Amino acid sequence: MRKIKEVLRLKHQQGLSARQIARVCRMARSTVSEYLSRARGAGISWPLPAEIDEATIEAQLFSTKGSKNREGGANNEARPLPEWAQVHSELQCHKHLTLQLVWEEYKQTHAEGYQYSQFCELYRRWTRKLDLVLRQSHRAGEKLFVDYAGQTVPVVNGLTGEVQQASVFVAEPVATPMPRRR
Repeated sequence: MRKIKEVLRLKHQQGLSARQIARVCRMARSTVSEYLSRARGAGISWPLPAEIDEATIEAQLFSTKGSKNREGGANNEARPLPEWAQVHSELQCHKHLTLQLVWEEYKQTHAEGYQYSQFCELYRRWTRKLDLVLRQSHRAGEKLFVDYAGQTVPVVNGLTGEVQQASVFVAEPVATPMPRRR
């Protein structure tokens, strides 16, 4: 939970510096400075009304209007974003296509769009949400996968009655294509 009320109280009532407030509240000095500047920008003054709670202050200070939102810039509602899934699939399919070329196409259609560095950052953020898949291609009949099948099993010698533990291996051939009938 944020300590915005406490930061404002220590600044305006106690007159502490941002460094002292950071030490008392156990937070970064930059966070304290950000809270204070956002409070000035939102017009929040001290003393606070009694009915205002921490959530209300937080909503006023961190509303998307005029502040950076999750897409990385101020007031990005007017900036169009490309369809990242389509961009990603094109980059995967076309060997010589680069993110720079995709961005240049994007800027031709959306002149007011993101600049290259922000475009790349937004794409990297989007790719972090993808599930990673390792695709392996094998030629049919070329390999055999072998693995242990878990716990050992007891094997009893029929002549002596001796019990020995045996490991079970499972082997799976790489899928071979079915022959076609003519």
